[in-house]
Amino acid sequence: MIGPRADSASAPSADRPIGADTSVRDAKRILFLSDVYFPRVNGVSTSIQTFRAELAALGHESVLVAPNYPGRQDCDANTVRVASRYVPLDPEDRAMRWGGLQETLSKLRHEPFDLVHVQTPFLAHYAGVRFARERGLPCVATYHTLFEEYLHHYLPLLPAGVTRALARRFSRSQCNELDAVIAPSTVMRETLLAYGVTRPIAIIPTGIGPSEFARGDGARFRVRHGIAQDRPVLLFVGRVAHEKNIEFLLGVHARVKAACPGVLLVICGEGPALRALKHRSAALGLGGDVRFVGYLDRTSELPDCYRAADLFVFASKTETQGLVLLEAMAAGTPAVALAAMGTRDVLRNGAGARIAPDSEQGFAEQVLALLADPQARRALAATCAPYAAEWEAREMAKRLERFYQEICTTARRRPRLRRDRFQR
Repeated sequence: MIGPRADSASAPSADRPIGADTSVRDAKRILFLSDVYFPRVNGVSTSIQTFRAELAALGHESVLVAPNYPGRQDCDANTVRVASRYVPLDPEDRAMRWGGLQETLSKLRHEPFDLVHVQTPFLAHYAGVRFARERGLPCVATYHTLFEEYLHHYLPLLPAGVTRALARRFSRSQCNELDAVIAPSTVMRETLLAYGVTRPIAIIPTGIGPSEFARGDGARFRVRHGIAQDRPVLLFVGRVAHEKNIEFLLGVHARVKAACPGVLLVICGEGPALRALKHRSAALGLGGDVRFVGYLDRTSELPDCYRAADLFVFASKTETQGLVLLEAMAAGTPAVALAAMGTRDVLRNGAGARIAPDSEQGFAEQVLALLADPQARRALAATCAPYAAEWEAREMAKRLERFYQEICTTARRRPRLRRDRFQR
């Protein structure tokens, strides 16, 4: 469990994490680039928003370049939007137009930056690397997503082995273009090393602001959604996508319902698997015992939603961190979850959560045991807030700050890359 512990380091090395150098800090100006950002709700957007706010509180300035979305409004002058287009088969996302992205970066060319931080591996990566090399700046990236487990859901005509191999090669190539890489969890760093990534890799999770979720009003959420105050509620929060393993949770819920007929499963989020999951829910006879509530506002409705649940349930095997688990705990809602990929770092049995076996029956038994024992559930809930506090956003931002300091001090400046490599 890495939690609040920083990894010791001095000079960057490909063989160990970096980012914990305690040298004197100085203010930095960072250029962030991302192919996604709010109003698109996902872990990348949340991570960017959280780190930018905390870095600003530490005295650092950031400029974010991200896609424009229809109807969005920004109050932040340092968020620069790029004209974008619809992405086929993925209505939630937008693709920045390459010409517009280059025009935007051209306007930023003479502004002072200390470092470029790329957040996604699409146009943002190529434009960010190009901008950094032309300016002689260090360029780093956060590896947010385990693409080898995602691609086969979106390229179903290709064998899963082929898509995994493509994702690994793609990730290795991109990471090795950088000065350093940030992984949100220990297992993600180990995965990148197994891919053949030779650049230094720091482990820096996204933190949370515990007070943001502790103030939620669960009774208000139940009233708003017509849920009886004494009805047992299970909750999932996240993108409604195949890789989130929500179908597994529906199977679990069917078993829980058989023993506890009044229990309700609330699924908070939207995504490409929504229709299929609604059909699956109906086929399992769950009817009104599953409620799909869509995306909720993070500053008001979402904290209420977390507080309304008796248990948070999570079965994704592809998370690079599993931030929603910490959000639920910060709200005082204990979790039952699988410990897989990045959630292994977050989950500690008995600290706000119970780790469940990877079987519908075994998972359901853990849920039922807590629903049947209010005293045990309250005892587990009492450990939630103290544990979530160990992942406080300010401490994670300080680790990122030290990482920036070390990279800016010691990273090798690479020769400028040829312009024609990036022409589209």
